[in-house]
Amino acid sequence: MLERFKVSPQYQVRVPEASLREVVAAIFEKMGESPEKASTAADTLVSADLRGISTHGVSVTLPVYLRYYRDGTIKANSQWTVLRDAPGVAVTDGGHGLGIITGPGAMRMAIEKARAVGTGVVTVVNSAHSGAIGHHAMIAARENMVGVAMTSAGMYMHPTFGSVTRFGTNPIAIAAPARHEAPFLFDAATTVIAGNKIQLARRVGGKMAPGWVAGRDGVPVMEEVEPLELGEHVPLPLGSTREGGSHKGYGLAMMVEVLTTLLSGVQASMFEDTRTDKHYFSAYDIAAFSDVDEFRDNMDRMLHTLMTTPPIPGHDRVVYPGLIEHEEEQDRRANGIPLHRDVVRWFEQMSSELGVPWLATVD
Repeated sequence: MLERFKVSPQYQVRVPEASLREVVAAIFEKMGESPEKASTAADTLVSADLRGISTHGVSVTLPVYLRYYRDGTIKANSQWTVLRDAPGVAVTDGGHGLGIITGPGAMRMAIEKARAVGTGVVTVVNSAHSGAIGHHAMIAARENMVGVAMTSAGMYMHPTFGSVTRFGTNPIAIAAPARHEAPFLFDAATTVIAGNKIQLARRVGGKMAPGWVAGRDGVPVMEEVEPLELGEHVPLPLGSTREGGSHKGYGLAMMVEVLTTLLSGVQASMFEDTRTDKHYFSAYDIAAFSDVDEFRDNMDRMLHTLMTTPPIPGHDRVVYPGLIEHEEEQDRRANGIPLHRDVVRWFEQMSSELGVPWLATVD
């Protein structure tokens, strides 16, 4: 994550992973989720914070989820049902529950199908926010599979040259295991920045770089500006402008839309009156394609070669997707997760209001 999105040291409060998991799970239980589902939700959010993905951790998403539970946008303890089922595929209905809860279950279903027939694809309609979708892709990677996850969420992206938003940030994640090196994990929105980064920047005092966002009219903002509320500023497609390749980000977003909505027999998100998120999860059983040990060794060779690529002047090293997050996770497990002091105060307020445990801090 870029430095402009990180919490300044003077505002940081470090909290232990175990305490954060306990408190977050307790909050979800207070919202009506079962202990098992609350634990799954906490795992998805805290895993994002461990890897330094603060846009999809507790700071940004949890207060929004609570608001959605209270106004009925999200249904607690929702029933996840299978609409269509075949040896290698399934279409499911999330019952208007949180994708951070149904997502891991859907990926595990895809894994079981992949074990049986080599590949498994599970889609989820009528759902809500899935959090950092790389978390779901990594579930497959830990089972010696290649995991893929995609989400159609929100209505924040203008198509290239469009004056009206038609797509969400529509992220894509792919994860694959290695033997000794950190796993490969690509997790990125098809917009220049994720929508939550706009909200995160407002908290930490970061600015929008030229070409990151557009105004309501879809016109790219090509100078550095203070971030406005999401909706007043919307993230541009990858590439920012046609000259920079925005048609590629726009096309990738449309690809995600096809796989998450139309493939499941529902309308594209742009035609819905009420917003629900749709998700796509797939697992590829490496053993069905090749030897697992050979695959993992080959991954190591590729990743090591990338890491030892000579860097350009002014940079210390070359990294690959997932490496920095893996290193961040090791540090945060040992030294605590840095939260903004305002976020810690919010947790204190929740402890008083909901009667959940108080969040511990690292001495």
